[in-house]
Amino acid sequence: MDALLTLLGFLTFAVKTGTGSHSLVVFATFIIGDTQFPEFSAVVMLDDIQLGYYDSDVRTFILRGFKSESEDVVLQEDASVVFGHVNRGMKYRASNLRQRSNHTSGVNVQQRITGCELLDDDQPGPMAVKDAFNGQTGDHLSFTNDQHSFWSQWQWPAMWDKLQFSQVKWLYENIYQPICLRTLRTYLRKQRNRVMRKVKPRVRLLQKTLPDSGGAKVTCLATGFYPRHINLTLLRDGQPVSDHQITGGELLPNGDETYQMRKSLEVSAEELQHHHYTCTAEHLSLDNKLDIALGSEWDSATTPIVSTALVTVCVCLAGAATGVFLLCKRKTTKDKGSQTSLQSNYTATPGKDPRETSSDTHSELS
Repeated sequence: MDALLTLLGFLTFAVKTGTGSHSLVVFATFIIGDTQFPEFSAVVMLDDIQLGYYDSDVRTFILRGFKSESEDVVLQEDASVVFGHVNRGMKYRASNLRQRSNHTSGVNVQQRITGCELLDDDQPGPMAVKDAFNGQTGDHLSFTNDQHSFWSQWQWPAMWDKLQFSQVKWLYENIYQPICLRTLRTYLRKQRNRVMRKVKPRVRLLQKTLPDSGGAKVTCLATGFYPRHINLTLLRDGQPVSDHQITGGELLPNGDETYQMRKSLEVSAEELQHHHYTCTAEHLSLDNKLDIALGSEWDSATTPIVSTALVTVCVCLAGAATGVFLLCKRKTTKDKGSQTSLQSNYTATPGKDPRETSSDTHSELS
């Protein structure tokens, strides 16, 4: 569980990129011990989309979500070289940490997140690496291409001497970052429709009674949005509630390449009675900031449907009314016409039988 929370915490590395920037991030795991999983595995993410998968059993980079093309062979060859090297490096580091921490039995897990990014102006950003072992955050490395600088922060005993450090810097400058940036640019172009899409969030402000205290939990929930960047704020009387009073706030993935976030606040019955709680959401898919009151919700999926349904009903009612009007008018005209015909046919000359008048008229027409 600690390892999972650490991995989720590492997501902030990718989230911190600007709204106009894009990242290619690798989540790698090395396991020492007997498990049902491969010893080494890696997932490659293009922004929020899984680009592919690699593990030590298959030893081949498998693309996800689109058909393989000729240029993808280059990626698969690059991935095999890079992940093979990363696998060996993590194995050495995990074995070293296992001995130093005295965890010589059971299952031990080392995790690594590494990646590169393109900034808003298509210039390379820093390439960073973060490590964790058995759920504890460890080493942090960062390479900046424009200044050719390599920065490191060691939480664990350093594993390289000066010569090895120079070799690692050369690898990042000449191998890792060029491959990462080339892959990022290539698949950003190929997956632009998926990466650049915008999906509006469904936002609700909920209230749940707490039987033990008699108070309530007020929750602001936004779900189904893409991209992942969102500002969700819970307000009391129009003022943001302090972060230390809020629970939640983690960005979590849904199963359809969208995201969700919730923020909650526990309040007493008295507070609920004397204060007004609202929720605001700001997202790239929205033209304006959403303000949601308690007990209400905003859903972009149903709003247009409701409007369309109302329009359809109105059109149908208008059409029906028009039809009834025309029918009545036609009937009235027909009745008037029949009445006129009858009056014409039965307007008799004074002193004559009406049937004789009709007969005379027929004779004249003949």
